[in-house]
Amino acid sequence: MASNSLTSSRNSSSSWTPKQNKQFEKALALYDKDTPDRWQNVAKAVGGKSPEEVKRHYEILIKDVREIESGRVPFPNYSCCGCCCCLLVLAPRPGLRDGSFRFNPFSSSSSSSSSSSNSSSKQQADHSSNEKAEAEEPRGAGFDPEALERGAKALREINSSAYAKQVFDVMRKQEQTRQAELEAEKAHYEAIQAKLTLQQKLAEEQRNLVQQQAQAKAQMLRYEDELARKRMQTDHEAQRRHNVELVKMQEESSIRKEQARRATEEQIHAQQRQTEKERAEIERETIRVKAMAEAEGRAHEAKLTEDHNRRMLVERINGEREKWLAAINTTFSHIEGGFRTLLTDRNKLIMTVGGATALAAGVYTTREGARVTWGYINRILGQPSLIRESSIVRFPFSGVLSRVRNNVSKYSTTAGTAVPLERKGGFKNIVLHPSLQRRIEHLGRATANTKTHQAPFRNMMFYGPPGTGKTMVAREIARKSGLDYAMMTGGDVAPLGAQAVTKIHEIFDWAKKSRKGLLLFIDEADAFLSERNSTHMSEAQRSALNALLFRTGDQSRDIVLVLATNRPGDLDSAITDRIDEVIEFPLPGEEERFKLLNLYLRKYLSDEAENESSWGSLFKKKPQKITIKDISEDVIREAARKIEGFSGREIAKLMASVQAAVYGRPDCVLDSQLFREVVDFKVAEHHQRIKLAEEGSQPA
Repeated sequence: MASNSLTSSRNSSSSWTPKQNKQFEKALALYDKDTPDRWQNVAKAVGGKSPEEVKRHYEILIKDVREIESGRVPFPNYSCCGCCCCLLVLAPRPGLRDGSFRFNPFSSSSSSSSSSSNSSSKQQADHSSNEKAEAEEPRGAGFDPEALERGAKALREINSSAYAKQVFDVMRKQEQTRQAELEAEKAHYEAIQAKLTLQQKLAEEQRNLVQQQAQAKAQMLRYEDELARKRMQTDHEAQRRHNVELVKMQEESSIRKEQARRATEEQIHAQQRQTEKERAEIERETIRVKAMAEAEGRAHEAKLTEDHNRRMLVERINGEREKWLAAINTTFSHIEGGFRTLLTDRNKLIMTVGGATALAAGVYTTREGARVTWGYINRILGQPSLIRESSIVRFPFSGVLSRVRNNVSKYSTTAGTAVPLERKGGFKNIVLHPSLQRRIEHLGRATANTKTHQAPFRNMMFYGPPGTGKTMVAREIARKSGLDYAMMTGGDVAPLGAQAVTKIHEIFDWAKKSRKGLLLFIDEADAFLSERNSTHMSEAQRSALNALLFRTGDQSRDIVLVLATNRPGDLDSAITDRIDEVIEFPLPGEEERFKLLNLYLRKYLSDEAENESSWGSLFKKKPQKITIKDISEDVIREAARKIEGFSGREIAKLMASVQAAVYGRPDCVLDSQLFREVVDFKVAEHHQRIKLAEEGSQPA
């Protein structure tokens, strides 16, 4: 094996020139194993060799060096011995670099013993000096030039030896012997491999045979099981047919017995029916004879009574006729006397005719004059029937009375303290989102300035869920801008039918008579202002819509039209085209709910004592005062978080429920526990109402 390695090393190194070997040694010393792209750099330094060839050459030399170190082969004399010595020095092995370098390339030669001994003594001296130098040198030092010099000296001695050729012959024979041994060993291994292959084939055939036997056995078992199943199925089918025949025979026997029983019962029933029929015939004949006798008796009695009644009626009619004839004759005789007197006396005739004519003219004139006068008064002082609420007074003195009443209530006192009216006016009592409230106040000021400058008013549309303050905002805008206020609902238009057009025109004619200007608020506007193409709209509603469109075609300086709806998408496009301001009223947020709770808490509970000081309360029994305990700001904020989704109207009803719960107590005390109970109850009621609405909206 060592001879083969040396031979391969020599064959590989034969293609390397001495110059390439020297460049290879220098490159190995220059580029260590930690240098990136080491073999590419070494190949460039050598020239004419690829990095793979350089690396393979290095591996072969390393292998030869290790065999020489182990002493299995002598140090040969070939062209790359310098490379081997260099590798002995540079190889990353402590035994090669730092230890002693021993080899005896000519151990079998006796003639050169003297030279060998001399060289060995020199090598020992060099080795001792190297050990001393290495002891002085720090451990782990780099390249050792002395080792390289010793390797070069050894190479020169080997080259000068006279037995180099014999060494190569011995090595060649050893390599041939080794090759023959390897061939024999290879043949032995091939025989063993063939035997193993044969055993594997036999085992495979045995396994296949076992599998086939298992498959055949399983197939036989399946076949036997199938036969058993077929046998059981055949037996079951035979048993089923036997049972069917048995049941059929039992059913036929039962049918025959039932037929015999029914025949017997039918005979008995026929005899009973015959007996009943004969008995009924006898009873019917008896009743007929009895009825005929009774009828003959009643007819005879009625005949006698009828004759008597006829005679009495004739006598009474004759008496009445004579009485009426006498009265008629007397009346006509008096009338005849009166006419004869009038015809004979001309003055009486003229007076009678003139009096009758004057009486008829007076009755007709009084009736028509009263109708015309009432209509004129109603047009001047009254309001149209469609108007549900208005700030315009109906009669001349009602405004004076209302102002006196307001002044009295304004300066009324409670416990010696005046109650200011400022809290009840303006937008302070309307709780909205800050941005929405700023816009509403801006609209109020804009409407007031528009009225002052005699500019056309802007129409508005408020939309949003019910109870969010649309009507209240419209009323406050009218009050702040100095306009009169009138409210109607869209649901009142449909029942009017054909009169709806006339009533719409009456509203606008009446509104033009206001000296201040009028804000007309139409609540639930989608009830009669929906799309005209809708199939649910009647002809009368369509005519009323057209009348409203006619009266609002141009911008007006007298009327502000404000529409309120929950479904703005249902309005007719012509209506939305006449709207200048569209404002959404959403459900109140948490901060708005907190303010509304405080507002209605003062209105329904805290201000009750102030309301007791009115003039009417002087003649009434003084109610018990409401006491509020433990209602802090945190409690109210907690309630505001719970009532998410409540509208302003629902919050007002919630506080009214709290007031009713307080009145239900004997001491009229409101504490946090009662307040929380009422809030939780109303929240559950709110969720239940939403759930019922969702179930009702789902299709069946």
